[in-house]
Amino acid sequence: AGHVDGIATIVVREDLPEMARFELRAPRDLAKFIAAKGSVVLDGASLTVNTAVDVVFSVLIIPHTLQVTTLSDWRVGSEVNLEIDLMARYAARLSEMRT
Repeated sequence: AGHVDGIATIVVREDLPEMARFELRAPRDLAKFIAAKGSVVLDGASLTVNTAVDVVFSVLIIPHTLQVTTLSDWRVGSEVNLEIDLMARYAARLSEMRT
């Protein structure tokens, strides 16, 4: 959607032969919207969430994405723009509105 909901912090970077794995810490108020196999946008790149436990979630980045985005510059401690999945927001809002 092109808006930033918050900032996530890189807590682990693991460079693997065919990809890079990142673990990120999300703000608690946004972490509830992040689920495994769901979507997040990080620094403008739409990604699939691999795992999500409490406020930490992980993503796997393929080599092509690392080559054509700024994600290759991410290091432990880097802060990145976080946009949560719009459908998760709608689902949360609908559950709030139930009477």
